Amino acid sequence: MASEIKLQALKENVDTVEVNAIKVSAGEVVAKDQALLEVQADKAALEVPSPMAGRVTKILVKPGDQINIGQVYCVIDGGNGESVAAAPAKAATTAARPLEAVPVAIKEPSAAARPVAVQPLHKPQQPIIDRPSPAPPPAQEKIVPAGPATRRLAREFGVDLKNVTGSGRHGRVVEEDIKEYVRQLASGTGLGTGLAGPNGGAPMQAPPLPNFEQWGTIDSQPLGAVRKATARQMSLAWSLIPHVTQHDLADITDLEAFRRQQSDGKGPKLTVTAFVLRACAIALREFPTFNSSLDLSGGRLILKRYYHIGVAVDTEGGLLVPVLRDVDKKHVRELGEELNAIAQRARDRKLDSAELKGGTFTITNLGGIGGTAFTPIVNYPEVAILGISRSRLEPVVRGGQIVPRLIMPLSLSYDHRVIDGAAAARFTRRLADLLENPLMMLL
Repeated sequence: MASEIKLQALKENVDTVEVNAIKVSAGEVVAKDQALLEVQADKAALEVPSPMAGRVTKILVKPGDQINIGQVYCVIDGGNGESVAAAPAKAATTAARPLEAVPVAIKEPSAAARPVAVQPLHKPQQPIIDRPSPAPPPAQEKIVPAGPATRRLAREFGVDLKNVTGSGRHGRVVEEDIKEYVRQLASGTGLGTGLAGPNGGAPMQAPPLPNFEQWGTIDSQPLGAVRKATARQMSLAWSLIPHVTQHDLADITDLEAFRRQQSDGKGPKLTVTAFVLRACAIALREFPTFNSSLDLSGGRLILKRYYHIGVAVDTEGGLLVPVLRDVDKKHVRELGEELNAIAQRARDRKLDSAELKGGTFTITNLGGIGGTAFTPIVNYPEVAILGISRSRLEPVVRGGQIVPRLIMPLSLSYDHRVIDGAAAARFTRRLADLLENPLMMLL
């Protein structure tokens, strides 16, 4: 008996995913829980298991397709009684989905069940005094359906969920609804990059694009899941954070000589980024404000006593930022090995969603491509990000003589609500000092 296989909920607050790869082919016999698809949910690649055993008769999607939760993506023939009954399958799917608060309709009592008022046989002798009607009982407070992560994000922003329109199933409020609400507030009050409405309240919507085909031939490409997630995060960060970028230069001539000496070819390549990770861990300990998050609703600065640093990785699907944990507790070679492994998983779309969360600071290195400097965007809710550009030999005066030295540009973008310019200059100078004296950094 053939069964239509629908996409079950794979991740909280994700209703649409993009197909990365088809793991089976039509006619293939599959076991229960065998991977049928690999999909992209935001920036994490996930495998979709088969809910039953049988033979795949139809595959209704292809790589690059966007599919929604509950959409049929293949058909499996269970054969000799192996098919899953419709009711249990539906129950299993429901159990796998995140819990939702569904409004319950309350029936009014029927006329027969209502108490009947008894009329007196004689009118009362005393005059009737008009009394005010009793006030109606207070209405029960509306419970807004939202998951724990969404509620936590709302608390961080100081947003009342009752003011947010939910775009999820049954009006469920998801994280993107919170971010969009904050973006509208920011642009409506002049705090962001949008335009205020006529009364300075609700923001104006972006005007529709013109018909570009009237001027020539165009191509249209759908945005992938990673690009959509990047666009949302960058829009949020740019709207909320007043950015300033501090630039400095580090003489890494000695560091490069030491790095080449240590790269004996027996293990993973020891990159400059591994040394920068180590230097950042030291500097973040000395400058704890750079390892924090701003909680405006609570009027406080949250200083984190752990050092999880994200490293931007350029992949075919777009930019991913996997996080290396407890960088302050690892030596440079260990950091190099972990960095190589996690970057390869990012390029192969094998990252778990947990590996993209929990960062306290971010590094983005464009040195392998080029450039002299740039202004990276802070990865909200962090307060600073370090950009590295290509190192180049430059003439430097040392000991009264002009000598060639390898100079690496540093670009630190920071949240000016939290960090002052003087602190940013001290932080980048400390990083440069550490990179210019690698033995001191390693000790």
